[in-house]
Amino acid sequence: MNRDFKAKKPNEKWLTDITEFKTPAGKVYLSPIIDCYDGAIISWTIGTKPNAELVNAMLDGGLATLQEHEHPIIHSDRGAHYRWPGWIKRMNKANLSRSMSKKGCSPDNSACEGFFGRLKNEVFYQRDWKNTTINQFITHLDHYINWYNNQRIKLSLGGLSPLEYRKKRGYAC
Repeated sequence: MNRDFKAKKPNEKWLTDITEFKTPAGKVYLSPIIDCYDGAIISWTIGTKPNAELVNAMLDGGLATLQEHEHPIIHSDRGAHYRWPGWIKRMNKANLSRSMSKKGCSPDNSACEGFFGRLKNEVFYQRDWKNTTINQFITHLDHYINWYNNQRIKLSLGGLSPLEYRKKRGYAC
């Protein structure tokens, strides 16, 4: 993608990565697909292991949202999850293009990292999680992403949430 994180329509360019949350109850991992068109989180999985199952389920969920003519470029870092045969097979079967960051170059996936930073500032760092179970944390994170898609306004979208923006532009959600 060469750091061009703008898209003219939904499902043209997607970003993905995994982020970790260290809670007193244990580690939790989030694997989303972010649409460059409006920042909508198209699909996400949350789990306690950053493994192939986590990213495969996330990709399968994203693929289920596509129309037959849609084949977005999917940009990721160079993590093993995005280089293993199961991921590549899914990408090829769906006729999707892969884009990967240069080795050790986090700005190459800065739009995805930016989402993680906002998420952690708005939800994670503001709270003491010591009396929260892993399942409670996962539920909280899931609720945040639904709120982010449907209600959290973005100035770059004219004060609309990602899905409101998409609907206003005539795209199905």
